Amino acid sequence: MPRPERHVFVCATHRPPGHPRGSCGTRGCQEVLDEFMFQFQQRQCFDKVAVTPCGCVGPCGQGPNVLVYPEGVFYGNVTKDDVAAIFDEHLLGGTPVERLRVGPDIW
Repeated sequence: MPRPERHVFVCATHRPPGHPRGSCGTRGCQEVLDEFMFQFQQRQCFDKVAVTPCGCVGPCGQGPNVLVYPEGVFYGNVTKDDVAAIFDEHLLGGTPVERLRVGPDIW
């Protein structure tokens, strides 16, 4: 298996309702993760991109959170509808999606 050019980590943390930190799980991370996996398979980009669900990458209030390496680009408040843009523009096109990046005070 070739090493991918980019690795996407999608927060899949679920905390109980009312937890003071909240969680991406209560903000729709599962449908975001499902869309990443769908796009990944549809585009057949197995040699270019890896998608991995992960634990908390913080900050929970900005979730669902997505982190892309090797650039270390942090996306917050990602929705299912944002995933195609992340694939087209960043993962395959090389240009981060600025409208989804969290501010420098956060990451």
